[in-house]
Formats: sequence, C-alpha cells, structure tokens
Amino acid sequence: MFEQRGPSPFYASGASGGSAPTVSRESSLLKQFESLRDAQDEKDKIGPDNTMKYLETVGVNLEDASMFIVLEIVKAETIGEIKKDGFVSGWADAGVDGNIATQKKHVLNSVAKLSKDKDFFKKVAKHAFVAGKEPDQRALALDNAILYWTMLFAPPGRPWVGKQTGIDFFPLWTQYLREKWPRTVSRDMWNQTLLFAEKSSEDESLSFWNEEASWPNVIDDFVAWFKDQRPQDGAMEVDQSA
Repeated sequence: MFEQRGPSPFYASGASGGSAPTVSRESSLLKQFESLRDAQDEKDKIGPDNTMKYLETVGVNLEDASMFIVLEIVKAETIGEIKKDGFVSGWADAGVDGNIATQKKHVLNSVAKLSKDKDFFKKVAKHAFVAGKEPDQRALALDNAILYWTMLFAPPGRPWVGKQTGIDFFPLWTQYLREKWPRTVSRDMWNQTLLFAEKSSEDESLSFWNEEASWPNVIDDFVAWFKDQRPQDGAMEVDQSA
C-alpha cells in the first residue's frame, strides 16, 4: 500500500477543476481575493476599479448579462464592489477554487445556459436587482431598470420574444414605461416582470392574464395598453425614440 504523506498536489492546485477539498478551495480563494486588492480598496473588499478588472479577467462582458452571472456567484451587493465573504463562499459553493482558468470555464458554461435554463436565468436576473440598486435604496430608478433589463433580455441572456409569432415584447414594455410609468421599479415589480416575460414569451395572446390575478397594476395597465395598441393583424409599430 502507498503511504499517505499529505494532501495530493492535484487537489491543492487549480488543476482540480473545482474538485478540491473545501478547506483547500477556500484557502486558494482567500489568497486569490487578496491578490485582487490594492492599497485603495477598503479592508475585506474589492473596489470598483479592481472589480471591473476582475470581471473582465474571468471573461465577463460588462455590457451584457454575463456580468450579472458573476455578481450573483460572488453575492455582490452592488455592481462596483465585491466583499471577501461573498467571493470566497460564493465560488466555494459553486465548487470552484481560486484559479482564474477554472473560474473562466465556469463562467463560460454558465453563459451558455443562461438563455436555455429559465430557472438559472431567473436566479441571475433576480440578483441583478439586488446588485443594481443603490445600497441605501429599496427600488431602482426607471432608467437603470431599463438598462439592466436591456442587458438581460438580449443575448446571451433570455430575449423576451414570443415563441409562436416572434413578437418582441421588450421594446413595447420600455415604450409603455417611458410613456406611462414615471416612477421607480420595486423588487416586486422587477420580479413580476420576469415572470410576466416568461409567460408572455410562451403565450403571446396573454390568455394567462386576467383581471382577477395578482399581477401588479403596472402589468395590468401594460396589458390593456398592449391590446389597445395591437391591430387585428397582429402587427405593431414601436416608437424607437422611446
């Protein structure tokens, strides 16, 4: 029999591909986190500049939904900051150690399933609200909400497009909001919009909706506006300036 003289080098290195023992994985993540910081960052945090550098290093496009995948993994509470506890526990929970190549591979695989796995998309999109709002605010400014929806409802995210007729709901939704909703976007409105987008993509007729259901008023009003705007032939003109 072979004598065990300590941890295998394989399990202690980034070559583990996420299979390293928990203690070794967390140790490597702690070491990586400290290497990402500089003197300008607060204790146990990575500030805006180094956060953006890190996101780009692991293959994130800062202008699309891939950004929110990593922010969800590291449990970021704001877009421009990553905390040590969230970074270490988040990657460890994902089964990934402090190796950039391993993290890039995980992100790449996650991006590939974002548009296919509705539950995964919903998890990432719900966290986008948490990370996107100001820490001292309970809601998103409308412009910011539309910006983040624009990222989420476009490739590599999950486009808000009907499966039968191919109608693109998202520009209609943003046109309606800019014309009729001069207010902020609450967490409930954000989450209900994700659910409405999922259902309307499956059923463009919106037959799932009824006045007795518990949709927020903004969605009830959008449905009425949508049906009023849509001609009998199903074609709609979207105000591109909205």
